[in-house]
Order: sequence, then C-alpha cells, then structure tokens
Amino acid sequence: MMLWMKTEEMALGTMLERLRLVIQNVDEIMQQENSPLCAIDITPDLRKKFAFLLGGRGQNGSPIIVFPEFSAFGEIQEREFHNVLTYLTNVPSLSAAGVGFILVIDRRQDRWAAVKGTLLRIAGSFPGNLQLVLVLRPTTLFQRTLSDILFKFNRDEFKMKVPVIMLSSVTELHSYIDQTQLTTELGGTQEYCHEQWISHRTDMEGFALMVKRTAQILQSFGTELAETELPNDIQATANLLRSHTDKKDKMKEDLHVALGQGSRLLESINEPVVRDPDHNRNQGELENLSTVQRLLSQLDETERACDEFWGTHQAKLEQCLQLRHFEHNFREMRCLLDQVAERLTAFSEVGINPAHADHIFCDLNSHEARVLEVLDEAQALAREGDELIQSSHYAEDSIQPKCSELRAVSKELSSTLRARKDHLLRAMELHHNLERAAKWCGDGLYLLASQPVDKCQSHEGAESALQEMERYLDTAGQNKLTDPSSIYSDYKTVLNQDFRDQIEKVFQKQVSVQEMFEKRMVSLKKLAAKQTRPVQPVAPRPEAFIKSPLSSPAKRVLEKSCSEGDSVNGVSSGTVEGQLQSSRSTSLSEEDENLAILRKHVMNELLETERGYVEELHCVLQGYASEMDNPAMASLMPAPLQNKKDVLFGNMPEIYTFHKRTFLRELEEYQGCPELVGRCFLLRMTDLQIYEKYCQNKPRSESLWRQCSDCTFFQECQKKLEHKLGLDSYLLKPVQRITKYQLLLKELLKYSKGCEGSEALQEALTSILGILKAVNDSMHLIAITGYDGHLGDLGRLLMQGSFSVWTEHKKGHAKVKDMARFKPMQRHLFLHEKALLFCKRREENGEGYEKAPSYSFKQSLSMSAVGITENAKGDNKKFEVWCNSREEVYIVQAPTTEVKTTWVNEIRKVLTTQLEAYRDLPACLPEASQQRSSDGLFQFPPTAGEPVSLGSFRRGERSMKVKKGEPSSPDANSSPITKGWTKGSLSLDANEENDGYSSTEEPLTSDPEDEGGKKLCAGKYTVVSDYEKCSTQDLSVKSGETVQLIKEGEDGQWFVKNLKTKQEGWVAAANLYTLIGESTSCQSLTSSEGSGSGNLSTSSSCCETNTSSSDIKP
Repeated sequence: MMLWMKTEEMALGTMLERLRLVIQNVDEIMQQENSPLCAIDITPDLRKKFAFLLGGRGQNGSPIIVFPEFSAFGEIQEREFHNVLTYLTNVPSLSAAGVGFILVIDRRQDRWAAVKGTLLRIAGSFPGNLQLVLVLRPTTLFQRTLSDILFKFNRDEFKMKVPVIMLSSVTELHSYIDQTQLTTELGGTQEYCHEQWISHRTDMEGFALMVKRTAQILQSFGTELAETELPNDIQATANLLRSHTDKKDKMKEDLHVALGQGSRLLESINEPVVRDPDHNRNQGELENLSTVQRLLSQLDETERACDEFWGTHQAKLEQCLQLRHFEHNFREMRCLLDQVAERLTAFSEVGINPAHADHIFCDLNSHEARVLEVLDEAQALAREGDELIQSSHYAEDSIQPKCSELRAVSKELSSTLRARKDHLLRAMELHHNLERAAKWCGDGLYLLASQPVDKCQSHEGAESALQEMERYLDTAGQNKLTDPSSIYSDYKTVLNQDFRDQIEKVFQKQVSVQEMFEKRMVSLKKLAAKQTRPVQPVAPRPEAFIKSPLSSPAKRVLEKSCSEGDSVNGVSSGTVEGQLQSSRSTSLSEEDENLAILRKHVMNELLETERGYVEELHCVLQGYASEMDNPAMASLMPAPLQNKKDVLFGNMPEIYTFHKRTFLRELEEYQGCPELVGRCFLLRMTDLQIYEKYCQNKPRSESLWRQCSDCTFFQECQKKLEHKLGLDSYLLKPVQRITKYQLLLKELLKYSKGCEGSEALQEALTSILGILKAVNDSMHLIAITGYDGHLGDLGRLLMQGSFSVWTEHKKGHAKVKDMARFKPMQRHLFLHEKALLFCKRREENGEGYEKAPSYSFKQSLSMSAVGITENAKGDNKKFEVWCNSREEVYIVQAPTTEVKTTWVNEIRKVLTTQLEAYRDLPACLPEASQQRSSDGLFQFPPTAGEPVSLGSFRRGERSMKVKKGEPSSPDANSSPITKGWTKGSLSLDANEENDGYSSTEEPLTSDPEDEGGKKLCAGKYTVVSDYEKCSTQDLSVKSGETVQLIKEGEDGQWFVKNLKTKQEGWVAAANLYTLIGESTSCQSLTSSEGSGSGNLSTSSSCCETNTSSSDIKP
C-alpha cells in the first residue's frame, strides 16, 4: 500500500514539475510581468505601421525598430504610440532587449519639423534601452541644410543618452547596419510582410496562452486526483472512476487541440523556407521558430507525464473498485454461508416417523445442493482474492484475511453438512427398522384377524392356519428388533425421548403379537391333533338328525359325527362343542383387539395429517399473506396484486384459526378412543361449513394467481420458505383437506362396526358428505346468470345435474312442435326446496377454476304448483315434471337410471313435505280431494307458508265430484297409447323467448295410499332399486331388472326369479316393498291386463293405457 502511494506521488510530482516549467516558459515568452499587452489587443494600432520590429539585428545583436515615413505621425495619439512601442520592445528576448534597440527613423520625404517632432516624442516615451538612433534626414537641399543647422543647435532638447546620427542616404545607413538586416525600402535584402508578422505574433501568443491554460488545468486536475479520498462503496467508486476518466479525456482533448494549433503555427513559420529553400531567416524568425518548437516539445513531455500519472491513478481507482466488489461479494457470501449454516441447524431433528424422516432427508438433499453451490461460490471468491493479491493489489493486507476466513467457514460448513447427513441417515435407518417391525406386527395382527374361525375348526383348516402362522414367524428374524440394549447402543447418537418411546412401544407390540400367536397356535394345535384312539361304534341318536334352523354348517357337521358314534380322542360331543365355543370366544376377542389397532392407526393418520395441515396453513399465512403487508416487499408486488390479500387467500385465516385453536385440540382428546371421534365431527359440523366460503372464492383466487404467478414477489417468498411447490399448490390444501375427512371417517367406520360410537361415525360421514355436496352445489349455483330474483329465497339447494329435456304443452303452435319434436334441449336443473330451475350450460373457457361452466337461467317452476310422473313411456331413464294440469309438461331424461331414481325420490320428498305442511293447516281438503291417481301423478297445493283460501279448497272439492263421471282431460277417453309420442313435443330451444311459463290453475292433490292395504301377488315386476343378498339363499337384483314372484313361503319370504340372470332365491316381503320404491304409499302393485305380470314402479305411465279421473277413489 505504501509503495503504491509513493509511486503515485512520484508520478504526480513529475507531472507538476513539467507543467510548472511550461507555464514559466510561456511567461517568459509573453513577458507578462513587463507588459500585459498582446498583439490581438493592439492589432489596429500595429496595422498603422508607424513603427515596426524589423527582425534584423545590429552588429552587436541589437534589435532594430524602424519608424518608416508616416505622414500622419503627428496625429498618432500618445496611448497608441506608447502601446505599440511597449509591445515592440517586449517582443525580442530579454537578452536581446538588454543590449539595447537601434532605431531607424526614415524622414527623407518629410521636413525638419517632422524629424524634430519624432525625436522629441521618442526621447520622451521610449520604454526600452536605446543603443543607437539613426535618422535619414530630408533629401531636399533646403530641408537637409536646415536639418543640419537646427540639429546642432537643438541637440540638447532631445535629452537622449545615446548618439543620434543624421544620415543623408541609405548608403551611410549600411555602414551602421548590414543591408541583409534591412528591408528593401532601406536598401536591404530582407523580405518583410507586416501583416504576416502580426498574424504570426497573434498565433504565437494565442498558442502560448493555450499551452499555459492547459498546463494550469492539468495542474489543478492532478492535484484534485491526488487529494481525492477513495470511496467505500461500489457505486461511488464507479462514479468517481467514470468522472475522473471523463475529465482526463477532456484534458487530453484540450492538449491535442494545443498540439494541433502549435503544429499549424510551426508550418506557417516554415512556409518561406518551404517555398524557397535558399531563404535566409532573420533573427526574429529564428526566435519564433525556436519558441514554437520549445512549446511543442514541452507539451509532448507534459502529455507523457500526464499519461504516466493517469495510468497510476486509474490503476488505483480500478483496484479500489475491485476491492469494493470483493468486499461486497464477501459480505454477501458471509450472509449466504450463515443462512445455509442456520438452515442446517433445522435438520437436527430425526423425525417422528419414517415418512417424516424421509421428508427431512429429501429437504436436506435439496438443501445440500444449495450448500454445495454456496461453497463453490465461496471457493471461487477466495480464488478471486488470491488473484488480486498476485496482481500486486494495494489492499493485500485487507484481502488476505477475508480469503482465509472464507476457506475456514467453508470447511466447517462442509463438515457440518456431512455430520448432519450421517446423523439423519442413522435416524432413518432406525425409523425404517421400527417401521418394519411395526409393519411385521401389523401384518401378524391382520393375519390373526383374517383367519376365518369356522374354517379353523376342521383338522385341515387348523393345519393350514398353523402353516400360515409358521411361515409368518419365519420372517421374524428379518423384521423383529433385537433386544433394547443393543438398539440403544447402536443408535445412541440419534436417540431422543420420542425414539425411546417408539422403541418401547414396538417391543411391547412384538411381545403382544408373539403371545397372541403362541395362544392361537396352542388352540390350533389342539384342533389339528391327529385322532389316534380307535373309533368305537355308538348307536345313533334320533335327536341328532333334528336340524335346527339356527345351526351353522360347522355345528351340523359335529352333530352328524356325534350321531354316527364318532368321537375325537374319546372326547364327547359336548366337550368338543365347548372347545369350539371357547375357541370362538378367543378368536372374537383377538379380532376386536385387531380392529382396535387398526382404528388407532387411522386415528394416528388423522392427527398427523391434521397437524401437518395446520402447519402448512401457518407457513402460507406467514410466508405469503403477511409479506403482502410488509413495506419492504411492496416494490416487488405487481399492481393487480395490491390490496388483494382477501381475494387471494379468501377466509384461510379463519380456517387456520379454527383448526389450530379448536378442531386439532378436540381431535387430540379422542386419540385414546378413535371410535368416538365422530362426536367431535358432529359437534363442529357447523364450523366446518366455512369451507364452502373458501371454495366459492377459489375461482377468483386462482384467476388472480394466474395473473401474478410469475411476479418477483411470489418467487422471493417461495425462495425464503424454500418451498419446492408454488403458492397455488398450498392454496389447494383446504379443498383437499375437507375431502380427506370423509375417507378417514369411512376407514374408521369400517373398523368400528358394533362399537359404541359407530352411529356417530356414520352420522358424521353423512354430514361431511353433505358438506361436500353443498360445496359442490354452491360452486355451480354461483355460476347462474340471468336470474332476476334472489336465489336464497328459493330455499336450500337439494340437487343439481345435467339432463336432456323436451317440452310439451297443449297451446303450442303445431309447426313449432313438429320441427322440435325429436330435438331435446340440454338443460342443467337446480332443485331447490321451493322451485325447480332450468338453465343452459355455457361453453367452458379459460383454465383451472375459470374453466368451470356458467349457467344461463331459462325457466323456473314453483314446487307448490308442479306434479311428477315417475316413469315416461319408452325409456326407464325418463320422468315428467308438469304443471297447469299437464298443459305444460317437461320430459326429463337422466344419464342413468340411478340418477333418475335419485331425482324422482328427492322431488317426491319435496312434494310430500309440502303435502304434510298442507295437512297441518287449520282448513283441510275434503276427502274427495285426497285421492290416489293410479297413473302415479302427484301435484300438491302451495306450502304452508303461502296463503291458502278455504273457498278455493271447496271449489276443488266440487270440481272433483263433477269429474267423477267425465274425463279429466281430452286424453282420458282415448285409446291405449302406443309406443312413441301421441302429443306434439316442443324443445326448449324451439322458442327461447317463451321460456317463462305461469302456473295459475288450482292444484289437484292426492294422498298416498296406506301400505297396509297392499298385498303382493305372483307376477312380473320391474325393480326400481338395488338389493344385495344377505346369505347364500338370497337373491341379488339391480334397478331396472325384471323379476317374477313365483310363490310365497313361510315367515314372509317370497321365492323370486331374476328373469335377466336366470337366478332364483328368497327375498323377504319387506325387502320387496323396498325394491318397489322408498314410498310404498304411492305405488301400483296390480298386474296388467290379467297377464299376471306387474310393474314395481311409482308411475303407471309405463302401462299401455292412461287412467282417467273416474278411476280415482275417494
């Protein structure tokens, strides 16, 4: 550092010394101390040429000033005279001017008075030293004679200390001054151009002043550079280097301009010689040439000194900039090393299970790549510092410790990484050993639970079960843990309290499984023991052949063997049966224990995933949502994201608070009794409905995410959190979580049959599925457009789905009906408690949630004014919804029969609810109005919430009485309807402007028929719901299949044949009523046209005739 500073000071001193000499030389040339005048200042006076510097020299080197003939000499002002003489006396060098000037006064054409006046004026104001005054007196005789006489008498008036010689001719002048030093006007040979002389003097003086000014600027610049303190940051250093470089370039430019001007001046001075090689320069021209050459040489030396100094200074600034970059990179690298080192400390955990440990190890591997990348960057920075030191950087003392620190920290970090990785690998090994042992125990429990008790009672079954258990025990060496002391010794570096607890639990589980296997094997060995004693014949007992209807196959086998006189090892039948009951009891207790273990596994999964879910929500809210309020991150957020936190995250904070403070804590209280956790779900079912709000906001959230997903804000947040997945994956977590609950509840319910809390689990599962359905329905409901009213006024949304729809009404135009007859309209139906909406599904555009469909509202039917025909002719997937006494009929085709059945049942429930509400009114309909229509048509009056007039009900009664003897519609007396449509069909697309219909007619009501009045009879029937067999003797049927009731057996059993599968079996009568439909009060079970076949459906529209109102029984 000191050597470098000394070098810079030496370069600066050399440059400043050369600049001082240049300035001194210019001052000497310009003689600024004696006369501040320049040729350019008195050019008009010089051009009068009343006096000029000839350039020649006398015998002793005295400069010659000539006063040529000038008629207006007396008119020259004193100031002009003084300025010209002062300037002329300062042009020669100081040495030449010190010898003294020779004045040549040419007054040959003037009178004595002019001579006298000139001498007096010169004597009074000549500023320099005089060597000799030569006067060419007038040439006329009178004036010459007069001059001789008067000069002698007036000599003393001139007061000159030098001799004044009066000359009569130029010949006499030549005796004093060589004619080569005189111009042709004075009889000499020298060429003189006054204008050129003025031009040369002006250029020389301008050049000299430029050289001086440039030298002064260079002096100031050099001093400024030397006194500048080096900045401490990169930007300031770069700005300083750029500023100094710009100034240096400007200096160089001025210097080159001066050199160019000097070169042109030198060419001008050398022009006479170039034009005439024999031209002899006078002394003045030689002095001018020497002066210009000296100035040019000094400028060249100054430029070299300036370049040398600038090179040193530039190297200093560049090294300073390199140092600042190195220091900045060093600080950043230290921060990175500290960050990765701090992140490594988080990997001190060993995980709570294998999956957690694997997850930590994957994170460590991902972090290892980052650590290695940082270590490579640190090593590269250390090598960069070494290169700076090798290039003789002035800050070697500052760079060397930083390089050493980088290498030491990198080495320590690398060692820590290896230790963390080895530690975690050791923990993973223990985790997997524990998992393998636990899985082995679980497999054993499953094996014990899966062995059928009945099959194990036989000799062969017991032998098979024993072999299966022995094969399983053979795998113990590969899976079981050794004794705890060796485990603690081998893994003491990773053991914590959780590990110790897990090891203890696994060992306890191993012991329990071993004991269970030993007990089971003892029982099985007893059953599998060979019969070695002889069989003694025993007389058969008649009662042994009595078959009990409740006896199992295994018991019947035992009874048969006893009746034949066989005995096992001499043991009586009662003893064997006692062993069997004991074995069954032991097996059942083991099975209960196995189910309890499985329930515990499911509960552990529920709690672990719940904790992970809460942690993920907390991470998202802290790492993303909170950062949106951080002023330091505001500059990274794009404009569309500003103030949109509620849109992006919805009510995720509310979900997090509920799970963190309430739900997770309550779930943990049921850890010891998983079968009762359904109560927790039921208690918090209302709170779980907050997910509906989150899902409804999800389309807006995803739309905003797609707009801003590539912004720097999200990338920076993800980088800080070190997440592999983007925010959109975490925004999907609540949707995934609410759907996960029903899967876990199903698993718990599967392993909790017959337990205390199984009913609560089933109810919780049903409620969760209801929430999922409500969420799904609401996502469709919010997509409805064009509905004028408020959808909330329509009551709860019960069902929604897409169907093919035909319309049929009596008042339609025949032409339109013919055109639209076979053209269905695709409609999306929304069934509310108070209305049925018909909507048109629009094209799906966009991506993600924006790809969800939208629905344009087309038609609304009030549920208080509709009826339903549960089966339409020609297709078992169709049903009819109608109003206005079938003046408006909507034929709806479901995608499957199951969907159709579900919808029909749900609509029937709505209508039944309305009927019950109507029955509760103070004024009830007469008996005539509570009838059952044999064709399965249902239409109920307005709901209890709507005004009902008693008079209207009475009018309805009178109307029914009149219609007993006459058709209720134009179609009532028509011939049986053949397959196909007998009425015109009108598609909803055929007349879109008439989508809205009114329903103003009085409703026709009918009461369900009591189930007690029904009686099953043999015949063919169509099944409307699925039925799975409960035993080998039962028969399974599916919806839509045709069955034939053959005969009725005892205990309410019917022998039924499935005409599709050709299978036969027994079905309970109660189950047959279920197969007919959920509401048997509305069903028609009569056979058709005496053929002995019946139709188990809720509508007679599948029959070949319509039933008129005359068939309705009061």
